[in-house]
Amino acid sequence: MSSDNLPPLRETIARFGLDARKKFGQHFLLDLNLTARIARAAGDLSNCTVIEIGPGPGGLTRALLDAGAKQLIAIERDPRCVEAIEDLATHYKGRLKVIDADALELDIVKLAEGPKKIVANLPYNVATPLLIGWLRKINQFDGLTLMFQKEVADRLTAVPGNRTYGRLSVLTQWLCHTHHDFNIARTAFTPPPKVESTVVTLTPRSQPAATADWEKLEKVTAAAFGQRRKMLRASLKALDIDLESLGIDPTARAETLNVEQFCAIAEKI
Repeated sequence: MSSDNLPPLRETIARFGLDARKKFGQHFLLDLNLTARIARAAGDLSNCTVIEIGPGPGGLTRALLDAGAKQLIAIERDPRCVEAIEDLATHYKGRLKVIDADALELDIVKLAEGPKKIVANLPYNVATPLLIGWLRKINQFDGLTLMFQKEVADRLTAVPGNRTYGRLSVLTQWLCHTHHDFNIARTAFTPPPKVESTVVTLTPRSQPAATADWEKLEKVTAAAFGQRRKMLRASLKALDIDLESLGIDPTARAETLNVEQFCAIAEKI
């Protein structure tokens, strides 16, 4: 069953009193062409469970189900939106499940067996901690198609030498292939956020880009990019690593190193 017979999203918003609230980081995307485009960016959804974070009034939820999602689990902490999505679930009989919870406190890996994809318009205020948590268990997912504020998305896809290349770039690209899908203007949202948004798809690598321990790699990247204007011999001094033995110039700065080089440093700790 498709969303053709459902009321417009603005009617749903009025019916359930869904004024966007700052404490939930809500900016609703009501353009059905854009929500359909996000669903297409996620690829084939017919043989996996799709997990959506913060569905709001259900615009992306409808698009994902119309795109053929075998099963969709929507996680929502706003009780008004929970009610709206539960009402939507009666239309898509047996394919949509709503969980009233804070995604930061939930181990979503345990929500379903088999292949899983996360597709979501993430609340900006929790997007990065959510992503870090999922990266730690990335081998449990087939893919992540996520909307971030453009500044964060640029970090995920940045290459060495780019001013936005940093700790998040290294950790993400160590474990995933990253793809910039498309930008979304702030005016497409209700209410408009202060910044432009970007949809990014992260596809887990069959093996990490190089051998490294998560905790050690976090330690190295935090030290290196925490003082990114300093040469590595200064920013990494406390780690007591012989960079020259790794073929790394001690006078280089963090943004010039690739993922494999950061992993090599981490392995020396």
